[in-house]
Amino acid sequence: MTGPQGEGRIERMCALADISRASFYRSWSETEPDLEELALHDAVQRLALAHRHYGHRRIGALLRREGWAANAKRVLRVMREDNLLCLRKKAYAPATTDSNHGWRVYPNLARRMVPAAADRLWVADITYIRLERAFVYLAVVLDAYSRKVVGWALDNHLAASLALEALQMALESRRPPPGELVHHSDRGVQYACADYSRALEAAGVIPSMSRGGCPYDNAKAESFMKTLKTEEVDGSAYRDLHHARACIGAFIEQVYNRTRLHSALDYLSPMEFEATGPWTAIPPPTAPTSTAVP
Repeated sequence: MTGPQGEGRIERMCALADISRASFYRSWSETEPDLEELALHDAVQRLALAHRHYGHRRIGALLRREGWAANAKRVLRVMREDNLLCLRKKAYAPATTDSNHGWRVYPNLARRMVPAAADRLWVADITYIRLERAFVYLAVVLDAYSRKVVGWALDNHLAASLALEALQMALESRRPPPGELVHHSDRGVQYACADYSRALEAAGVIPSMSRGGCPYDNAKAESFMKTLKTEEVDGSAYRDLHHARACIGAFIEQVYNRTRLHSALDYLSPMEFEATGPWTAIPPPTAPTSTAVP
């Protein structure tokens, strides 16, 4: 039922238009705005603007947290109608991995390993970050169980000390029990060199490396790098190393680890998943024997 329209009432307006009240109400019921649909559009717009790199599935997960019952197709339709679908930007990626060295290469222990608890499998990788006039490099260590970044370092070089700094942060923050943790990386010289191998051995961490030319063996680390580039780096213009370190550090610690929803974690953040997920212990892996690079 509608109320008065301006100065006149419905009855008077229908008489002036020479239509019956029944016709007016029938027409109104067919064209009346769907208040629930308008409220959904408002909620989607608010969430999409607050999380500008989220796709429709993550926006849908946020809506469900607020009590909405909107499936993925409906959320996708609303975002498409309101031009809220996130954009993807491709960028040139300089090489950060040099596997042409004479250091030892370890077997791939992580290929079929599914960690059932934290600090059973870590994955490590290095990527570049573009500044206004130069490149800097980011080394990260992630817990494969929760996708949480447990160690990271950013500097203007690709020396082994960059990867070692990220590893030391991870070891100091997590303190994994000796003999229970596998550390997986590519075959890059930073991870194969003697200093890195000694650091793993001293901490009782078992090394593992990807097969040659197979980036999918380190898919979790690669996935984080893609997320970092899409949701932080591509939309930023870093003035210098210090500015990049502050912004990327804030993204890792405050956004990615604490609040970003992960589809592989049932749309929880890494810290939420570690707080609520199962902590079932698994038998420690057998220590590998190293092999020489062909």
